[in-house]
Amino acid sequence: MPTNPKPSADRPEGDRIAKLLARAGVASRREIERMIADQRIALNGKPVATPATFLTSLRGVSVDGKPVGPAEPSQLYAFHKPIGLITAESDPAGRATIYAALVNALPKDTPRLMPIGRLDLNTEGLLLLTNDGGLKREMELPSSGIPRTYRARAFGDVSQEQLEALADGVEIDGMRYGSIDANLERGSTKGITGNHWIEMTITEGKNREVRRVLEYLDLKVNRLIRVGYGPFHLGDLPRGQATRIRKGDLDRFVSSIKQSRSKSKNA
Repeated sequence: MPTNPKPSADRPEGDRIAKLLARAGVASRREIERMIADQRIALNGKPVATPATFLTSLRGVSVDGKPVGPAEPSQLYAFHKPIGLITAESDPAGRATIYAALVNALPKDTPRLMPIGRLDLNTEGLLLLTNDGGLKREMELPSSGIPRTYRARAFGDVSQEQLEALADGVEIDGMRYGSIDANLERGSTKGITGNHWIEMTITEGKNREVRRVLEYLDLKVNRLIRVGYGPFHLGDLPRGQATRIRKGDLDRFVSSIKQSRSKSKNA
């Protein structure tokens, strides 16, 4: 595990334990912090007292009494999420989760996967999953600017001009949404109340963003499908099925993220 070669006087050497465990695919950082609070994570047999524990490796770290192994190579999967599934490991209300479907959709030797972002109960389409907590966090950050593309079927009356105005962003109930690329799909009837298919590309991924923006335009969304996330697309992947993204495609994407970050820092 690489270390911080020049720790400052007020910052310990290494990384926070939550960051290291997320990279190893144990859970998301937030989940790991909850696990620490529940005393499920130990270091050399003693419960970790705080997420602000800095380490240079995961040697001696255990979760629920089981030693944490070295991080596996990053993997990325595309899953066609059906409606009616919760994007979570469990649901207090007893509703079915994505993991119930993934049991049969993934090879038996697949490492533990975490969803990148969420699709709500009534949204279907492309859901990416990874075993790499660092990649998950990077892809979820609004500052990464990774485009997410949706197809929405909505009832009401809307014009292309109204949709194009969303390129300037919009504020709804005090929440500011950035630039949105929205277009009526070919074949949708313009200027007549009815169902329209609208393609929308966003980069921030705020909670219920697509639905809230379309409702702001007095449209009622009755179907919402995510068809793209960055360079990865739903394509003809069958509903309820998953496929692994090729290593070369993943490597090129990760490289593009790093280049984008580098340009932003040097700008």
